[in-house]
Amino acid sequence: MIAEKMVGYVKNSSLIRAMFEEGKRLADLYGAENVYDFSLGNPNVPAPKEVEDAVREILDGEDSVFVHGYMNNSGYGDVRQTIADSINKRFGTAFSENNIIMTVGAAGGLNVIFKTLLNPGDEVIAFAPYFGEYRSYTTNYDGVLVEISPNTETFQPNLVEFEQKITAKTKAVIVNTPNNPTGVIYSEETIKELAAIMEKKQKEFGTDIYLISDEPYRELVYTDAEVPYLTKYYANTIVGYSFSKTLSIPGERIGYLVIPNEVADSELVIGAANVANRILGYVNAPSLFQRVVAKCLDAKCDVEAYNRNRELLYGELSKMGYECVLPEGAFYLFVKSPTEDETIFCNECKKHNILIVPGRSFACPGYVRIAYCVAYKTIEGALPGFKAVAEAFELRK
Repeated sequence: MIAEKMVGYVKNSSLIRAMFEEGKRLADLYGAENVYDFSLGNPNVPAPKEVEDAVREILDGEDSVFVHGYMNNSGYGDVRQTIADSINKRFGTAFSENNIIMTVGAAGGLNVIFKTLLNPGDEVIAFAPYFGEYRSYTTNYDGVLVEISPNTETFQPNLVEFEQKITAKTKAVIVNTPNNPTGVIYSEETIKELAAIMEKKQKEFGTDIYLISDEPYRELVYTDAEVPYLTKYYANTIVGYSFSKTLSIPGERIGYLVIPNEVADSELVIGAANVANRILGYVNAPSLFQRVVAKCLDAKCDVEAYNRNRELLYGELSKMGYECVLPEGAFYLFVKSPTEDETIFCNECKKHNILIVPGRSFACPGYVRIAYCVAYKTIEGALPGFKAVAEAFELRK
């Protein structure tokens, strides 16, 4: 018999992955060109040329034993310093290699920091809608995820409820901006208010409350809106970053944590995170791609391709009568379901071979997420199906 905790995890396995598998099944039945899979945030634009060039340069020019060998659990020192220098140049910070820990993607980074911080019963606050794996990551270390209800007008964090739900057991608050699933960027005003509340609550309870900024979509921005760098607003901030979307390399599993010296007990936190990287079985982030990303910090994926998709999908669905927030970043459209139970809407879409994800996967029922990191022709092909569904639900244009 498997572990009791795993029974629950298997039962509540990600709906996103389930839809992705359903897409493969339908593709076998009807042909991939006739299936419109918007389930998974899997980048469809190629990695920048700099990535391929860096791989070749490293493999052709460096000793393979060195390239593929072990290093400090935090990662190569020169890579970490290069990343620190890049962050400092962009955001006016003062990090060194000691503040950077290379991780196995953003998910690996979050698991490392939760392992580092959480005692059984500690609370982690997340703002709905949020990436559903936050719950699994929290409960994996016997923490308790506390949800803040969504503000469905703007999808900025509901700070009134947030202040009410912080307790003496609150150990961490996790934010994700640009946000998955809404594409909303949390404004500087929102971040300042959130930081002020957290500062007040730290003093009230005499505890340390850590702000964890999950940033896999930082570079995917379509407007001139600024994505605030949160260490500048709240001392107890830890940043988790991933190159998966920025460089279109999700399968390479490479990212990093930033743990500033200003963080409470920073030396202990950095040391514990270094050890957590090892005892969780990661040991270290992939060696080759540590060196690759260090050469590609200024490279960018084709954001304009995503923007074309965004404009087409948002514009056409709006004309059909669907209600949705225009995303400022990431590559998701969060659409209000024409029925209270959004799974009915999802099932109706599936009749037209359109796969979308129910909002309850993100703690926000009544909505659906559409990942538009797909081919432009996939969106074009799906539009007649979306129109037929709109007509079935008698949406008003």
